[in-house]
Amino acid sequence: MGERVDAQPVSGRAMLGQTLRVLREKAGKSLGQLADETGYEKSYLSRLESGERLSKVTVMEDLDGYYGTGDLLLSHWKAARLDAFKDQYKEYMALEATARIMWVFSLGVPGLLQTEDFAREVLSGAQTTADGDEAVEEQVAARLGRQYLLRQKPEPEVRVIVDEFALRRPAARGKTWEAQLLHLEAAALWPNVALQVLPFTSGAHHHMNGSLTLLWQKDGSAVAYTEGNSSGRLIEDADEVLRERSSYDRLRDLALSPSDSLAFIRGVLEEQRS
Repeated sequence: MGERVDAQPVSGRAMLGQTLRVLREKAGKSLGQLADETGYEKSYLSRLESGERLSKVTVMEDLDGYYGTGDLLLSHWKAARLDAFKDQYKEYMALEATARIMWVFSLGVPGLLQTEDFAREVLSGAQTTADGDEAVEEQVAARLGRQYLLRQKPEPEVRVIVDEFALRRPAARGKTWEAQLLHLEAAALWPNVALQVLPFTSGAHHHMNGSLTLLWQKDGSAVAYTEGNSSGRLIEDADEVLRERSSYDRLRDLALSPSDSLAFIRGVLEEQRS
């Protein structure tokens, strides 16, 4: 009997690419025809099918509409986007996608509330090569895709506390920063989002070295995720999660109210425009 060789696992991005190709061929379309009829470049569509690129979520929504496949491509895309993140983050991502309640504290503008241009600037870092640019675009697409969960049904209840530091570290381009501030202003008015600012006047606090997220599922189970110094930790132990919740409560007590936070953001926006 021959020795069994395990098949190499297929990545979510490769599976999505295969699905895109099968749908196009089943529809009897060439890449050129698909490009003409959807408005996307032929080379871009080709790279999606080959698994070389991860698209923005809106591209999958467009193609689902084009092929009449409901949310088939969107569901494949949700799995494929995990390829853009480190393994230690994937379990957290899966829990975030199904959370019914989310509490977030961030020193900077959290990824869930970043605009595309701001996310690109944050993720670009020192990348200057073509390969680096490709990696950045994939990370941007994946980060923006996370924001999809804020408008899924049922909408999760989300509370976000941002340190004032996030509002005092502008983007390099004034236009990008103004758009980001406008997006925060809009997010503060969303019915399922409570946005608070933790001002400098509150003094030093216990999460000055990183971020904290708490997630509750439909069944009431909860986890915490802490991140700092380029590493993250998923916390599932009930006692530890409870301690992190108490930690978050202390931050919330120090933060401005949602209405005062909105006024604060608008003040920063006016300073930016002046």
